[in-house]
Amino acid sequence: MQKHHRLILGLIIAAVTIVGFSSPDTNRDDTLPETSLPNILFILADDLGYGDVGVYNSESKVPTPHLDQFASAGMRFTDAHSPATVCTPTRYSVMTGRMAFRTGYRGVFTGVGGPCLIEKERLTLPLMLQNQGYTTACFGKWHIGMTFLDKDGNRIETRGIKGVEQIDYTRAIPDAPIHHGFDHFYGTACCPTTDWLYAYIDGDRIPVPPTKLLDKSSLPKHPYGNDCRGGRVADNFKHEEVDLVFLEKSQQFLQKHVQSSPDKPFFLFHSMQAVHLPSFAAKRFQGKSGAGPHGDFIFEMDFIVGELLKTLDDLGVADNTLVMFASDNGPEVPTVIDMRKTHQHDGARPWRGVKRDQWEGGHRTPFIVRWPGKVKAGSSSDQLLSLTDVMATLAEITDARLPDDAAEDSYNMLPVLLGTQGDKPVRRYLLQQTMSLALSIRDGLWKYLDHKGSGGNNYQRDGAWGMKPYALKNNDPDAPGQLYDLATDPGETHNLYSKNPAIVESMTAQLEAFKKSGRSAPSRQQPSNEKLKANR
Repeated sequence: MQKHHRLILGLIIAAVTIVGFSSPDTNRDDTLPETSLPNILFILADDLGYGDVGVYNSESKVPTPHLDQFASAGMRFTDAHSPATVCTPTRYSVMTGRMAFRTGYRGVFTGVGGPCLIEKERLTLPLMLQNQGYTTACFGKWHIGMTFLDKDGNRIETRGIKGVEQIDYTRAIPDAPIHHGFDHFYGTACCPTTDWLYAYIDGDRIPVPPTKLLDKSSLPKHPYGNDCRGGRVADNFKHEEVDLVFLEKSQQFLQKHVQSSPDKPFFLFHSMQAVHLPSFAAKRFQGKSGAGPHGDFIFEMDFIVGELLKTLDDLGVADNTLVMFASDNGPEVPTVIDMRKTHQHDGARPWRGVKRDQWEGGHRTPFIVRWPGKVKAGSSSDQLLSLTDVMATLAEITDARLPDDAAEDSYNMLPVLLGTQGDKPVRRYLLQQTMSLALSIRDGLWKYLDHKGSGGNNYQRDGAWGMKPYALKNNDPDAPGQLYDLATDPGETHNLYSKNPAIVESMTAQLEAFKKSGRSAPSRQQPSNEKLKANR
């Protein structure tokens, strides 16, 4: 009876809020049935290529049975994209629904890099859901910047190991994920097994400080094991166990939440280390894929996805949980080069380019959604989608009203998920960026790059990271940019810049308009009804 009264009260409050404060939203989709709010699990892999997943690549040499099964139970997108070709800007964009180039920040964070790229008063994805009554948690890699303080309380600006050695571990991190909408966080500041600071952050503190210098002699030796900087390591940090630690934390959160708050929805952002270099799969997965150390790491990543889905099943919440899976950008250079040669596996297949490149292989990502009873099992979509769209889509699903100064590059993809959109595109345009802030824009199947070359990797370089063997002949070397028709040239092999000046002019003008206006999604013309609870 008490629960029934709370439900009635909640409906009354919701009705008053809508009538009293909300303006009509003509972009909203009203076909979603009136049911309880779904739980949400968003799994983000790191540096996983489009061709690294079996259901996306029939010639893949790495088994991914759990992801393949997951796709058969949901919807697989074939034209989905990370907002950027590297980690930091993509993760900012996922958490805010806004393209990171708008901040002006170039590059990615390492070590004690910060402060947090997310502006203090900006509405974030977890904060939006928190405001809708969700318990929010993030376990894994953050990589959007954090502020570390020295003994005098000053922000550390020294990079590398010297910066790590200045940290005062008695001081809290003032801009950790728990200050941007997450109730719980356990993870790392940057790339877990790469970036100087090898220690776990719990909330906004590091409970076990890194005291030892990294001993690389104890780590596996193989072509995918060299991307590991000589920083300081905490006693509880084992390079080969990081992803299993994140899995355990996510499973513990799910178990505790379902037991203690079964009537409250949760949002869990499981942010993997896998499959970012170095490829240090846990010992139980080593040699199990048949495709070398990086294949083993992909195999472990797939196992973790399966374990998270199994946990939902075991807890009896799978039917009311929306699960999304994606990668933050394309596959890394050394893994693609070596696996093509040694295992005939192409993590970028069938696209041109890899991580850092503006070409499709650098940002076209697997994107799979499962939502029992809502998303048709075994379905696929060729709708153009960006990971920025997660925020507006979840806003629609949870009835969160986005203000005009939030999620400026986010589109609502719910009609696609529900199968009510048909062939009509939700998006006409799509923005992409590199770490150098080089930009591209899609207009349907036309793609314009505002720069020469890949925008990232050096295709004249030889050696372990050398992409020279994969350089294509430039048919328009004097053109200042690139234009491709993906309908006839999905491999981006023939630059049409000089042959189509009218299209170049039109797309350049649209790109500049999106830059100037500060948004690429339609204006919602709606004020925010709630004060942000950020930096609580």
